[in-house]
Amino acid sequence: MPLFRIRTEIEDRPGRLALLTDALARRGANILGLSVQMDAEGVVDEFIVDVPRGGADARALAETLGAAGGVRTAVLPARPHELVDEPTRALLLAARLRTEPHALPEVLGELLRADEAGWAAPDGPGPDPCVLDVPVHDRRVRLRRYGLPFTATEAARAEALLRAALPAAPRRPARRRMTLRDGTQVVVRPIERRDLDAVRALHERCSLDSRRLRYFSPMPCPPRRTIERFCDPAHGLTLVAEGADGSLLALAHLIHVLDPGVAEVAFLVEDAWQGRGLGRGLAELLLVLARDRGLVEVRATVLSDNVRMRRLLGSFGGRTRRTEDTAVLEIRLRPAGRPAGPDALAGWPGERHL
Repeated sequence: MPLFRIRTEIEDRPGRLALLTDALARRGANILGLSVQMDAEGVVDEFIVDVPRGGADARALAETLGAAGGVRTAVLPARPHELVDEPTRALLLAARLRTEPHALPEVLGELLRADEAGWAAPDGPGPDPCVLDVPVHDRRVRLRRYGLPFTATEAARAEALLRAALPAAPRRPARRRMTLRDGTQVVVRPIERRDLDAVRALHERCSLDSRRLRYFSPMPCPPRRTIERFCDPAHGLTLVAEGADGSLLALAHLIHVLDPGVAEVAFLVEDAWQGRGLGRGLAELLLVLARDRGLVEVRATVLSDNVRMRRLLGSFGGRTRRTEDTAVLEIRLRPAGRPAGPDALAGWPGERHL
């Protein structure tokens, strides 16, 4: 029976995938493989299906999924050898890359099923969703796939393969100095349980409006159990900015959510330290760390009048979406959408003006 690889984009809402699978079943298509991926505009579902001979063709399948809510649908022929366990295939490719580093373009091409793979020329083509450049130190591998755009999840898979197979980067320091626009230096480090009183003092120094923009209400301070959860790696990562006197000046959160490959970010900066580059520096750092962790999307839920946060994340390529609450917006951005600093592979960004 004919095999097809189908990729379609759907709205990120409960029940949308069920509509697609039901539509395929009514066409007699048997789903042999399913992958859910994140991309710039929503969720991308990829299926491998077989259909009875004389049944639906590629065009009919695309029209069926379009009627079920799928957009930008691509239906291409598939081959039996594509029906393999994806984690096992990725591990085998990583093992091959360790023994054959010269085959890097070929391995990345096989990982993402590219039609073309090779080292990129210094001057490349303009933006093309069917072309993916994977940075490898000071060079780039260019992958091209006809009729099937690359997703953010696939870009993260390529980077993860390189990290798994190529020499490991030095261990990230627990503390790092950050230089602000006016030359002031602060220390950025992960939060610790001993910071409970300092976190409370930070909230007390923040204005009611700063706390309202962060928590959607002028709450005095999160309860102790919430701060303790910030210290739990299973919850995510929370960074603090520490002044010369040991006081905490800001909090920056990278919080895990249920969606695969996604985390939420949130910030609280003391009023006296706003507008000095501290928030921007923490945001840039969180995006680098998000990419290091293999995340494909970062989200922030903000009040619509939080102009400072909207401008900050917008400067990193964030896209604003409305929610059911007219007073609340969601901003989404890709950690890999903006080049990291030259020393990003070695850990956190170096000391520089942010």
